[in-house]
Amino acid sequence: MPETIEGPRLNGLAPEIREKVAPFLNGVVKGFSAGGQLHSIYIVGSVLTPDYHPKTSDINSVVLLDHVGLEALRKLAAIGKPFAKKKVNISPPLVMTPSHIRNSMDVFPVEYLNFKLVHETVWGEDIFCGLEIDRKALKLQCERELEIMLVGLRQGYLKMVEDDKKLTGAFFSSIKSYVPLFRGLIYLLGGQKNPPVAARDVIEQLSDITGVNTYAFAKVHERKRLGTRLSSEELGTAFEQYYEAAGRLGELTDEAKV
Repeated sequence: MPETIEGPRLNGLAPEIREKVAPFLNGVVKGFSAGGQLHSIYIVGSVLTPDYHPKTSDINSVVLLDHVGLEALRKLAAIGKPFAKKKVNISPPLVMTPSHIRNSMDVFPVEYLNFKLVHETVWGEDIFCGLEIDRKALKLQCERELEIMLVGLRQGYLKMVEDDKKLTGAFFSSIKSYVPLFRGLIYLLGGQKNPPVAARDVIEQLSDITGVNTYAFAKVHERKRLGTRLSSEELGTAFEQYYEAAGRLGELTDEAKV
């Protein structure tokens, strides 16, 4: 008798997400599980939160293989190619191995914290649930990311100061990376091991914990959700508040005891 292949577990996903992602996940399972190479598959990110928008949000996934080589990547690319043409917003999966996760916990603690907080295991063992986040490593990455944020704000504003459309787009794009960082800051500065999932709640709680004005982040997030631009005046205010908040958060992170 042929070996029975366990399909992906999709009951934890919303019906509209399940319908979009099922063919891709089935393809990954069929392509890799029979040879014993597949360890686990996860859906991660905003698709699991109230921030998901079917027209603009991507569906992100993580595929853990026992070994990642060129052949495996070619196979995954072939599985995913039809879905890029269908425009169902399925991003190429993040492909890793369990050993890579173990060896890079001190390098990417913000990312692993967010995987731990916001994931749905659809196949195999849930390795993310048991991850232990090192506070020293988290502090170092938060400090680095806040410095990058400050530099990016300066360069971006100088480059796009006369173009409201591009500047609005830059603010909208940046909020996606800020929310995961803010969860890390809540974990670090507030001592909360379970920061909120929804972006609005994350932004609000960070302000409550630190006393830093995060109104501009909340406003940019809401405008992005509604698909409406920011005026020139609003862009200037947003830049000032972003810059001040990044600087103050950097000071608080530097002072944090770990």
